[in-house]
Amino acid sequence: MVLRGVSIGNPTVDQLMNWGANNAGNVLLAGEWWRIVTAMFVHVGILHLATNMWCLWNLALLAEPLMGSAGVIAVYILTGAAGNLLSTLVNWILYHNGPGPVFPAGAGASGAVFGIAGALIILLKSNRLPVPPVELKKLRRSVIYFAVLNLVLGLSISGGNLFLHSGLNIDNMAHVGGFACGLLFAVPMVPRIGSPRPLFERRLRLAVIMVVGIQVMFSFYLAQLPG
Repeated sequence: MVLRGVSIGNPTVDQLMNWGANNAGNVLLAGEWWRIVTAMFVHVGILHLATNMWCLWNLALLAEPLMGSAGVIAVYILTGAAGNLLSTLVNWILYHNGPGPVFPAGAGASGAVFGIAGALIILLKSNRLPVPPVELKKLRRSVIYFAVLNLVLGLSISGGNLFLHSGLNIDNMAHVGGFACGLLFAVPMVPRIGSPRPLFERRLRLAVIMVVGIQVMFSFYLAQLPG
């Protein structure tokens, strides 16, 4: 993006949209459903990218031994998409009745990061893990604290923007959608560590099929909204 002239610190809304940011109007009225996926790879400047990648690095270091590389990629894509789908629904409800509705653009990996956190919270409860329960409890508590603190921070920033007009907008619905999808994704799974490989792979496929099926049905629902 920077090599194509996009500001490294403060890209415009038009630039973000040109590179694949999410927008309820573009998705539901123009049929640009690909934005549900591309938006999780677009960031609003280098600071936004750096903070998301720092969170992703720390969570994925913990997640990859439990889910495998394929599992982490699946959780990232599917929970990021879930967050963007929920954001699309909420923004449509909030803005489509306005005079000449203008929908906000959404971008960033934070929905997927919250999704990985949600999946970890479930997997770290497994009694299959060959780790002392006390240590597992500490790890799980730290992930819960991460999710809660960042949700509260996002809501606080959004609330402050209503009064201070700071220009800082957080897509909290993407966070909530990604987190909820991560919890759901991990329910049928078993951790890769401590489980037979065929069982782990079978449960991973089940989780992917289940979440994809739910997202397809939710997308059909969204597609009916403009009518």
